[in-house]
Amino acid sequence: MSCLMVERCGEISFDSPDQNAKCVRMLGDARVRGQTGVLSERRGSYPFIDFSLLNNTTLSGEIGTKKKVKRLLSFQRYFHASRLLRGIVPQASLYLLDEDYLGQARHMLSKVGMWDFDIFLFDRLTNGNSLVTLLCHLFNVHGLIHHFQLDMVTLHRFLVMVQEDYHSQNPYHNAVHAADVTQAMHCYLREPKLASFLTPSDIMLGLLAAAAHDVDHPGVNQPFLIKTKHHLASLYQNVSVLENHHWRSTIGMLRESRLLAHLPKEVTQDIEQQLGSLILATDINRQNEFLVRLKSHLDNQDLRLEDAQDRHFMLQIALKCADICNPCRLWDLSKQWSERVCEEFYRQGDLEQKFELEISPLCNQQKDTIPSIQIGFMTYIVEPLFERWAQFTGDTPLSGNMLNHLRRNKAKWRSLLHKQHSSSRSNDHSGQVTGMQEQTLKKEETP
Repeated sequence: MSCLMVERCGEISFDSPDQNAKCVRMLGDARVRGQTGVLSERRGSYPFIDFSLLNNTTLSGEIGTKKKVKRLLSFQRYFHASRLLRGIVPQASLYLLDEDYLGQARHMLSKVGMWDFDIFLFDRLTNGNSLVTLLCHLFNVHGLIHHFQLDMVTLHRFLVMVQEDYHSQNPYHNAVHAADVTQAMHCYLREPKLASFLTPSDIMLGLLAAAAHDVDHPGVNQPFLIKTKHHLASLYQNVSVLENHHWRSTIGMLRESRLLAHLPKEVTQDIEQQLGSLILATDINRQNEFLVRLKSHLDNQDLRLEDAQDRHFMLQIALKCADICNPCRLWDLSKQWSERVCEEFYRQGDLEQKFELEISPLCNQQKDTIPSIQIGFMTYIVEPLFERWAQFTGDTPLSGNMLNHLRRNKAKWRSLLHKQHSSSRSNDHSGQVTGMQEQTLKKEETP
């Protein structure tokens, strides 16, 4: 019988006394192996990053308890209105929740494969349940419920757990971002070059990884966790700290919900490992590693998508694209995401300033403007990846559309940056702009 890993600030506990032999201690945290050997994390153990956490108080247990109660109540409210709990089970198809959707939300789901899909509107129409609603629909569309014989109520339970473990306080890393990445992943999985080779397992892994890739994100980055000596940084030895936490938390939820408990042990073990490989690939510090490998495959024309390893690599690339696809969206949507992610950066900078820590790059609201941040991000991170993705997919409408949006959006940010530059010259007595703005302008104006 598998046991839970319990991680709390300075707190160690086990399911039973005889489990000490199974415990793997890492830098003061207790971790217990499950049946598959993959270490999972118990949910609700990490409070939102705030003053109490930095002061290393003992409130995490209380917060975790409140969070579990809130999740339970949310789960009950969500299902109260559902016909699933009234014993009505469809006999033929698996469109279980269609009758509960609002008409506009249902209409939007019929166009979920369109790149102009407005996830903000969809989240409002579903009363904040965009991730749960979207995943239920996509699991049905892709035939995953039937193929894996998933129990619909258990699937809902798992998805609600995932959605609730995102922090709505985060301007960017929240459940709406997860839903947006999942919708993008769905679009990428339909690209002809990839779609014809994908198995049901590939599709389910891609969607699950997209949905859970940032689960329980604290709203601060890895360097912040390291310099504040957060126990997650110690636990994962300062390597892919957040991504490891997202993965292990997802495994914990899969096991707690028992969504895949009916599948053979070796199948669930493989799913858990591959989920980890996908989620860990979203670590931005590994960007060059994946780009070099992708370039090599494309230049040598040696990708064999009949091979499970090559398919998995392209799923990693697809998830990386989905995770940073905001600059490739329509301007109105892209601009909202840009403002949200910068707001989250600035909040971290304010927190660092409050505690007299060095302010992280891109987190100083007085020096790092949204246009300069976005232009740099597009130039050095987004463009290289999406140009290679377009080379892989070929001249598809989606790839062309994304690159066109990317170029137009970059031009708009460049225009805004020039306006800020002009404004700062007229208003600033010193006639100086910030170092980052100056550097970005020079690079953008270089032929």
